[in-house]
Amino acid sequence: MVTNAAVKADVGAKPQFVGARRVNEALTAAVERRALQWMAERAPQWVTSDGLTALGLGAQVGAGIGYALARYDRRALLLVIACIALNWLGDSLDGTLARVRRQQRPRYGFYVDHMVDIFGSVALLGGLGWSGFVHWQVAVGMLVGFLLLSGESYLATYTLGQFELSQGLFGPTELRILLVIGNLALLRSPYATVFGQRFLLFDFGGAIAAAGMFAIAVVVAVRHTAELYRQEPLP
Repeated sequence: MVTNAAVKADVGAKPQFVGARRVNEALTAAVERRALQWMAERAPQWVTSDGLTALGLGAQVGAGIGYALARYDRRALLLVIACIALNWLGDSLDGTLARVRRQQRPRYGFYVDHMVDIFGSVALLGGLGWSGFVHWQVAVGMLVGFLLLSGESYLATYTLGQFELSQGLFGPTELRILLVIGNLALLRSPYATVFGQRFLLFDFGGAIAAAGMFAIAVVVAVRHTAELYRQEPLP
Protein backbone atom coordinates (compact mmCIF):
# COMPACT_ATOMS: atom_id res chain seq x y z
CA MET A 1 0.00 0.00 0.00
CA VAL A 2 1.39 3.44 -0.97
CA THR A 3 0.92 6.09 1.69
CA ASN A 4 0.28 9.79 1.08
CA ALA A 5 3.66 10.54 2.65
CA ALA A 6 5.37 8.22 0.18
CA VAL A 7 3.57 9.86 -2.72
CA LYS A 8 4.56 13.31 -1.49
CA ALA A 9 8.15 12.23 -1.03
CA ASP A 10 8.22 10.79 -4.54
CA VAL A 11 6.69 13.91 -6.08
CA GLY A 12 9.09 16.17 -4.23
CA ALA A 13 12.18 14.17 -5.11
CA LYS A 14 14.58 15.50 -7.69
CA PRO A 15 14.54 13.45 -10.91
CA GLN A 16 17.77 11.56 -11.53
CA PHE A 17 19.55 12.99 -14.56
CA VAL A 18 21.53 10.63 -16.78
CA GLY A 19 23.90 12.35 -19.21
CA ALA A 20 23.63 11.37 -22.87
CA ARG A 21 26.49 9.72 -24.72
CA ARG A 22 28.25 12.26 -26.95
CA VAL A 23 28.97 11.17 -30.53
CA ASN A 24 31.28 13.18 -32.80
CA GLU A 25 32.61 11.52 -35.96
CA ALA A 26 33.42 14.73 -37.84
CA LEU A 27 36.59 15.16 -39.89
CA THR A 28 38.32 17.37 -37.34
CA ALA A 29 36.92 15.70 -34.20
CA ALA A 30 40.06 13.83 -33.07
CA VAL A 31 42.44 16.77 -33.61
CA GLU A 32 39.98 19.20 -32.06
CA ARG A 33 39.50 16.98 -28.99
CA ARG A 34 43.26 16.87 -28.32
CA ALA A 35 43.64 20.63 -28.86
CA LEU A 36 40.78 21.46 -26.50
CA GLN A 37 42.12 19.11 -23.83
CA TRP A 38 45.55 20.77 -24.11
CA MET A 39 44.07 24.25 -23.78
CA ALA A 40 41.75 23.31 -20.91
CA GLU A 41 44.61 21.83 -18.87
CA ARG A 42 46.62 25.06 -19.24
CA ALA A 43 43.83 27.63 -18.95
CA PRO A 44 44.33 30.18 -16.11
CA GLN A 45 41.87 30.03 -13.21
CA TRP A 46 40.17 33.28 -14.22
CA VAL A 47 38.93 31.54 -17.38
CA THR A 48 35.60 29.88 -16.56
CA SER A 49 33.12 27.75 -18.47
CA ASP A 50 30.40 30.39 -18.11
CA GLY A 51 32.81 33.04 -19.36
CA LEU A 52 33.65 30.93 -22.40
CA THR A 53 29.95 30.37 -23.12
CA ALA A 54 29.39 34.14 -22.95
CA LEU A 55 32.38 34.63 -25.26
CA GLY A 56 30.87 32.19 -27.78
CA LEU A 57 27.53 33.99 -27.77
CA GLY A 58 29.10 37.46 -27.96
CA ALA A 59 31.31 36.36 -30.85
CA GLN A 60 28.36 34.96 -32.79
CA VAL A 61 26.39 38.16 -32.25
CA GLY A 62 29.54 40.06 -33.30
CA ALA A 63 29.70 38.00 -36.49
CA GLY A 64 26.11 38.99 -37.27
CA ILE A 65 26.98 42.64 -36.70
CA GLY A 66 30.03 42.22 -38.92
CA TYR A 67 27.87 40.87 -41.73
CA ALA A 68 25.48 43.80 -41.36
CA LEU A 69 28.40 46.27 -41.51
CA ALA A 70 29.81 44.47 -44.56
CA ARG A 71 26.80 45.76 -46.49
CA TYR A 72 28.59 49.12 -46.42
CA ASP A 73 32.24 48.02 -46.30
CA ARG A 74 33.32 44.53 -47.32
CA ARG A 75 36.35 44.71 -45.05
CA ALA A 76 33.97 44.07 -42.13
CA LEU A 77 34.08 40.43 -43.27
CA LEU A 78 37.47 40.27 -41.54
CA LEU A 79 35.62 41.02 -38.29
CA VAL A 80 33.24 38.16 -39.08
CA ILE A 81 36.17 35.76 -39.54
CA ALA A 82 37.71 36.82 -36.22
CA CYS A 83 34.35 36.38 -34.47
CA ILE A 84 33.90 32.90 -35.97
CA ALA A 85 37.29 31.91 -34.50
CA LEU A 86 36.32 33.31 -31.08
CA ASN A 87 32.96 31.55 -31.28
CA TRP A 88 34.75 28.25 -31.87
CA LEU A 89 36.97 28.87 -28.85
CA GLY A 90 34.12 29.77 -26.49
CA ASP A 91 31.58 27.26 -27.75
CA SER A 92 34.00 24.32 -27.93
CA LEU A 93 36.20 24.87 -24.88
CA ASP A 94 33.54 25.57 -22.23
CA GLY A 95 32.46 21.95 -21.81
CA THR A 96 36.00 20.55 -21.97
CA LEU A 97 37.14 23.02 -19.30
CA ALA A 98 34.28 21.96 -17.01
CA ARG A 99 35.18 18.28 -17.44
CA VAL A 100 38.91 18.86 -16.83
CA ARG A 101 38.16 20.81 -13.63
CA ARG A 102 35.42 18.34 -12.59
CA GLN A 103 32.86 21.15 -12.48
CA GLN A 104 30.24 19.57 -14.74
CA ARG A 105 26.65 20.76 -14.46
CA PRO A 106 25.03 18.49 -17.08
CA ARG A 107 21.49 19.91 -17.12
CA TYR A 108 22.55 23.54 -16.77
CA GLY A 109 25.34 23.16 -19.33
CA PHE A 110 23.22 21.37 -21.91
CA TYR A 111 20.33 23.83 -21.63
CA VAL A 112 22.38 27.04 -21.59
CA ASP A 113 24.83 25.92 -24.30
CA HIS A 114 22.11 25.09 -26.78
CA MET A 115 19.90 28.07 -26.04
CA VAL A 116 23.01 30.17 -26.69
CA ASP A 117 23.46 28.32 -30.01
CA ILE A 118 19.89 29.13 -31.03
CA PHE A 119 20.04 32.83 -30.13
CA GLY A 120 23.50 33.15 -31.66
CA SER A 121 22.40 31.54 -34.92
CA VAL A 122 19.45 33.92 -35.20
CA ALA A 123 21.85 36.86 -34.74
CA LEU A 124 24.38 35.46 -37.23
CA LEU A 125 21.88 34.68 -39.98
CA GLY A 126 19.94 37.88 -39.31
CA GLY A 127 23.12 39.85 -39.95
CA LEU A 128 23.89 37.78 -43.04
CA GLY A 129 20.39 38.44 -44.38
CA TRP A 130 20.96 42.18 -43.90
CA SER A 131 24.40 42.09 -45.55
CA GLY A 132 23.13 41.97 -49.14
CA PHE A 133 25.42 38.99 -49.85
CA VAL A 134 22.42 36.66 -49.72
CA HIS A 135 18.69 37.10 -50.30
CA TRP A 136 16.78 37.08 -47.03
CA GLN A 137 14.70 34.09 -48.18
CA VAL A 138 17.86 31.99 -48.37
CA ALA A 139 19.02 33.23 -44.96
CA VAL A 140 15.65 32.29 -43.46
CA GLY A 141 15.85 28.88 -45.17
CA MET A 142 19.26 28.24 -43.58
CA LEU A 143 17.94 29.28 -40.17
CA VAL A 144 14.91 26.99 -40.50
CA GLY A 145 17.16 24.12 -41.56
CA PHE A 146 19.44 24.69 -38.57
CA LEU A 147 16.50 24.84 -36.15
CA LEU A 148 15.03 21.62 -37.60
CA LEU A 149 18.33 19.80 -37.11
CA SER A 150 18.72 21.27 -33.64
CA GLY A 151 15.21 20.27 -32.57
CA GLU A 152 15.71 16.73 -33.85
CA SER A 153 19.06 16.46 -32.07
CA TYR A 154 17.67 17.65 -28.73
CA LEU A 155 14.68 15.28 -28.92
CA ALA A 156 16.94 12.37 -29.85
CA THR A 157 19.21 13.21 -26.91
CA TYR A 158 16.25 12.95 -24.53
CA THR A 159 14.62 9.85 -26.03
CA LEU A 160 17.68 7.85 -27.15
CA GLY A 161 20.30 9.01 -24.66
CA GLN A 162 22.72 9.88 -27.45
CA PHE A 163 23.79 13.39 -28.40
CA GLU A 164 25.07 13.50 -31.97
CA LEU A 165 27.43 16.44 -32.41
CA SER A 166 28.00 15.65 -36.09
CA GLN A 167 26.11 14.32 -39.07
CA GLY A 168 28.46 12.11 -41.02
CA LEU A 169 31.81 13.83 -41.45
CA PHE A 170 30.43 17.32 -40.79
CA GLY A 171 30.02 19.00 -37.45
CA PRO A 172 30.00 22.59 -36.15
CA THR A 173 33.75 23.05 -36.68
CA GLU A 174 33.58 21.95 -40.32
CA LEU A 175 30.70 24.39 -40.90
CA ARG A 176 32.75 27.20 -39.37
CA ILE A 177 35.67 26.35 -41.66
CA LEU A 178 33.39 26.44 -44.72
CA LEU A 179 31.96 29.78 -43.56
CA VAL A 180 35.46 31.26 -43.20
CA ILE A 181 36.36 30.05 -46.71
CA GLY A 182 33.15 31.59 -48.03
CA ASN A 183 33.95 34.92 -46.35
CA LEU A 184 37.41 34.96 -47.92
CA ALA A 185 35.78 34.36 -51.29
CA LEU A 186 33.34 37.23 -50.63
CA LEU A 187 36.27 39.57 -50.10
CA ARG A 188 37.23 38.90 -53.69
CA SER A 189 33.73 38.89 -55.20
CA PRO A 190 30.17 38.32 -53.88
CA TYR A 191 29.21 36.50 -57.10
CA ALA A 192 29.76 33.04 -58.55
CA THR A 193 29.14 31.78 -62.08
CA VAL A 194 27.58 28.30 -62.25
CA PHE A 195 26.67 26.67 -65.58
CA GLY A 196 26.96 30.06 -67.24
CA GLN A 197 24.56 31.70 -64.78
CA ARG A 198 25.65 34.43 -62.36
CA PHE A 199 24.49 34.02 -58.74
CA LEU A 200 25.26 35.57 -55.41
CA LEU A 201 27.88 33.20 -54.00
CA PHE A 202 26.07 32.83 -50.66
CA ASP A 203 22.71 32.38 -52.41
CA PHE A 204 24.14 29.37 -54.21
CA GLY A 205 25.95 27.92 -51.20
CA GLY A 206 23.16 28.84 -48.78
CA ALA A 207 20.46 27.17 -50.87
CA ILE A 208 22.53 23.97 -50.97
CA ALA A 209 23.14 24.19 -47.20
CA ALA A 210 19.44 24.76 -46.41
CA ALA A 211 18.33 21.88 -48.65
CA GLY A 212 21.03 19.64 -47.16
CA MET A 213 20.03 20.40 -43.56
CA PHE A 214 16.37 19.80 -44.34
CA ALA A 215 17.15 16.49 -46.05
CA ILE A 216 19.39 15.35 -43.19
CA ALA A 217 16.71 16.27 -40.63
CA VAL A 218 14.13 14.16 -42.50
CA VAL A 219 16.44 11.14 -42.93
CA VAL A 220 17.62 11.21 -39.30
CA ALA A 221 14.06 11.70 -38.00
CA VAL A 222 12.86 8.67 -39.97
CA ARG A 223 15.80 6.57 -38.70
CA HIS A 224 15.27 7.57 -35.08
CA THR A 225 11.50 7.04 -35.33
CA ALA A 226 12.09 3.50 -36.61
CA GLU A 227 14.61 2.87 -33.82
CA LEU A 228 12.22 4.06 -31.14
CA TYR A 229 9.41 2.00 -32.66
CA ARG A 230 11.59 -1.11 -32.38
CA GLN A 231 12.54 -0.28 -28.80
CA GLU A 232 8.92 0.30 -27.77
CA PRO A 233 6.76 -2.20 -29.71
CA LEU A 234 3.04 -2.36 -29.17
CA PRO A 235 1.95 -5.03 -26.70
